[in-house]
Amino acid sequence: METVKETEGAKTDINELKDIARRIRINLLRMLTNAGSGHTGGSLSAADIVTALYFAKMKHDPKNPKWEERDRFILSKGHAAPLLYTVLAECGYFDKSELMTLRRLSSRLQGHPDCKALPCVEISTGSLGQGLSIANGVALSGKLDKALFRVYVLLGDGETQEGQVWEAAMTAAHYKLDNLCAIIDRNRLQIDGTVEEIMSIEPVVDKWEAFGWNVIETDGHDIAKILSALNEAEKVKGKPTMIIAHTIKGKGVSIFEGKVEYHGIAPTKEELEIALKELEA
Repeated sequence: METVKETEGAKTDINELKDIARRIRINLLRMLTNAGSGHTGGSLSAADIVTALYFAKMKHDPKNPKWEERDRFILSKGHAAPLLYTVLAECGYFDKSELMTLRRLSSRLQGHPDCKALPCVEISTGSLGQGLSIANGVALSGKLDKALFRVYVLLGDGETQEGQVWEAAMTAAHYKLDNLCAIIDRNRLQIDGTVEEIMSIEPVVDKWEAFGWNVIETDGHDIAKILSALNEAEKVKGKPTMIIAHTIKGKGVSIFEGKVEYHGIAPTKEELEIALKELEA
């Protein structure tokens, strides 16, 4: 049995974690199809990353969402809200049946995460480029309070074209926020095309290192490697860590993989049937 470093309350069986990620993909696709709108590609590409965080790495308590010692997760790429909602429901923060209310009027599950509606959401996100700045504030407050929690923030690679990200990058290094771990979902596609065509962000590793960060590259679909990178980041002292997770947009379903057109549209019922055959095989 392949295992990973144990965290309190964590699952250590990689095959079990893979199965959770598979279920999460199934439920988020059902939710998106039912809603008729939402972001498919970027939710699927980050599914393994967020699964690894919530089910194997982070300290958190579904029965006490505001537990002071919890690790914090901030979804800077807030349009991937369907993924976050599905993971939170799988964890037990709310009943899975509520997933089918996505984007309905008065639903708690809006197109972007709403922390006022869902106490298990750390912060409302969706305006791209802001999540890292928010994470800096949370991490700095933890430092000042001598708290032991860690802060994780997930960014899209296209999102790092935003200038505020680089201001936040300088800030995190300046304050030596070693309790902060950022992750880039490096799927190389954004709403209008490839990241390289729209606005190249290369050399990604060199840039983050130049800004004073510890940088780790990993396969964003290999849960064991993701957890290894997260464990390595936790050992680093005196600087924040950026994990560049190489992923595939739409990962898990062949008709969605690497297709820019599925950035912001939901599957049709026919596409859902194809997806479920692959994921449930």
